[in-house]
Amino acid sequence: MLSGIRVVEICGIGPGPFCAMHLADLGADVIAVERGDAASSDKPAEGFVLNRGKRSVVADLKTDVGRELVLKLVEDADVLIEGMRPGVMERLRLGPDELLACNPRLVYGRMTGWGQSGPMAQSAGHDNNYISLSGALYYNGSPAEPPSAAITAIGDIGGGALYLAVGILAGILKARETGRGTVVDAAIVDGSAHLMSLLLSTRKAGLVVGARGENVHDSSHFYATYRCADGQFITVGAIEPQFYALLLEKLGLEDVPQFARQWDRERWPEMRRHFADIFAGRTRAEWCRVLEGTDACFGPVLSPQEAARHPHNLARGVYFERDGELQASPAPRFDGQLCEPGPVPLRGEHTDSVLAALQAGQVWKRA
Repeated sequence: MLSGIRVVEICGIGPGPFCAMHLADLGADVIAVERGDAASSDKPAEGFVLNRGKRSVVADLKTDVGRELVLKLVEDADVLIEGMRPGVMERLRLGPDELLACNPRLVYGRMTGWGQSGPMAQSAGHDNNYISLSGALYYNGSPAEPPSAAITAIGDIGGGALYLAVGILAGILKARETGRGTVVDAAIVDGSAHLMSLLLSTRKAGLVVGARGENVHDSSHFYATYRCADGQFITVGAIEPQFYALLLEKLGLEDVPQFARQWDRERWPEMRRHFADIFAGRTRAEWCRVLEGTDACFGPVLSPQEAARHPHNLARGVYFERDGELQASPAPRFDGQLCEPGPVPLRGEHTDSVLAALQAGQVWKRA
């Protein structure tokens, strides 16, 4: 889908490489510039799945040779992605002013935690710090425990890499229409706050009414995670009345009056304890046989390895293994077809070929 889109990635950690991988998965031609010197170019980047589908070159950006390499690559590129702290690329003389002067239609994608401006812009941080400040961490978990979140999913990927990808694609459309590039300031604190829009919109519907542990998603009996007899977990999310009625039927509670009053919040703790006792009476596999595939809004809690073997995920090809390593397939899919991801290169594997192609004026693949 992105065939002909040319991306230069200044390699970093986390969301920037994920964004570049996502674009490569969808067909973009991505050259990953890994920082270092030529002597280190034969070291493999084993297991670094985020480099799949890219060409890898090694360059020392603090030298004139490294800087000139980036400038040459950018001359005919559509996108540059970088994830340095604000000001670092400027000090390397590779900031937006220099690169847009070199290529006025370039989309300059900047990936940070706190953003390019603001009093915390220069502070170090990680996923949990950004989503805690943005408000995205607040509602996660049980009120009896500190808030917890899925590792990197809400901040680095959801609020960071995917927002950067959307910003880059919007910038490409603008460049094609106007001939002018743009600078995309993708901050995890911004994106993870924006992810809260659906949650914030549910206040009027009464789904979110108070602090953590006082809302449908974290205190009701019909939207919760439960432990099974074997110590594994399952989830139910039967919010709508018809789904709730089916769940009660499957649990043998359709004729118990107290459960008929689904929205009696004062009785939610009691009903949740009752549900917990019921689900603790069977194994996860047994509950899958009773509830999976029905409209009771049910799902088992699976590890990635278990998820890869689940019949639904197998049928859709959600996961695959390559060189003994589990990977998730590219998403989304188009016209019902999966995109085929490229291989993971060795670190600096394409340095020589890219340099030679630059000299010949043929570094970028043509659509």
